[in-house]
Amino acid sequence: MVMANITNMKEGNQTMKKALGIVMAAVLCAAVFAGCAGGGSGKVGGTLNFYSWEGMFPPEVLDAFTEETGITINYSNFDYGEAMLTRLQANDASEYDLVIVDDYILEIVIEEGLAKKLDKSKISTLGNINPIYKGQFYDPSDEYTVPYGAGVQTIMYNPAAVNIPIRGYADLWDASLADQVGTISNHRVINGMALKVIGESYNTEDPGAIRRAGDRLVGLAPNIRIIKDDAIHTDLMTGEINAAVMYTSQVTMAKMEMPELEIVFPVEGIGFGIMAGFIPANAPNADAAYKFLDFLGRPEVAAEAFEWLGYYCTNLAAEPFIDDDFKAFLTLPEGFNLEMEMIQNVGQDALDLHNEIWIEFRNAAGQPG
Repeated sequence: MVMANITNMKEGNQTMKKALGIVMAAVLCAAVFAGCAGGGSGKVGGTLNFYSWEGMFPPEVLDAFTEETGITINYSNFDYGEAMLTRLQANDASEYDLVIVDDYILEIVIEEGLAKKLDKSKISTLGNINPIYKGQFYDPSDEYTVPYGAGVQTIMYNPAAVNIPIRGYADLWDASLADQVGTISNHRVINGMALKVIGESYNTEDPGAIRRAGDRLVGLAPNIRIIKDDAIHTDLMTGEINAAVMYTSQVTMAKMEMPELEIVFPVEGIGFGIMAGFIPANAPNADAAYKFLDFLGRPEVAAEAFEWLGYYCTNLAAEPFIDDDFKAFLTLPEGFNLEMEMIQNVGQDALDLHNEIWIEFRNAAGQPG
């Protein structure tokens, strides 16, 4: 779920790690030297060319992998999945060994033959993946990808500073929230919010519906104070804004630090997304990628990665190893029954209209860029 179509997940994970005081290096080291399930066959050396957003793993995980295998990790970053796709296309999928990116980009990667079909015999920990994250639209038979994290579109607000109860997206238009609202800067997520308010699908290609939602979104401009991806949760915690549409990892960080903040799963329905890893079709060292995916699937390692990242945990076997303070953030709350929809790729005409509307909205809100 990303996390439906969540791009740019640079969430300030170093800050989260320090703020929460989560230290599991000793656990990881014990797991490595005890030869946990899925362990490697000794040090093999070489390099893993890894490509993803910044801060996707705690240093302890990367260091423990290198200590066990002798494989050095060459970690390169992109800000947006589209940038990754362009680079992959330009280099015939031959520059990197492992990539982690969002679901909608994965669909294009697989369709264009840029991903290698997995040799599942080389990933002994695949059985630890939670079945609810398997068989998704971008890889229905799970032939190319391994889920790493998931999330939803979520509203968070400070009830001490907001005069109305917020239950859905439509409440963000209330005049009492003038100059108090922040949003992430993913245009399909935020345009989609307006589509849900008027009762439409995130993925409609009806230009009339997209335009009506766009007009509704521009009407939100007087309430907007901030549009950005990086660390918008800190603006909520400091009182710079009093309500925000945020990524799951940001919600986790904010709630851990300020339990009084309210989490809202919008009544109109939520966007759900998944990020997953794949091995590029012409990866120079695919064996290193297999070893890392196998390592990452170990319960203790997956637990450490989850606590660092803050998205929903896609490794079912990891749950017993997760600190009690994090248990409430493993997945959607018990009894959740709202509509969920994954944001998917749409045709070029619809996408062009989304881009046009996004520019109009940002300009109206005084947030060009």
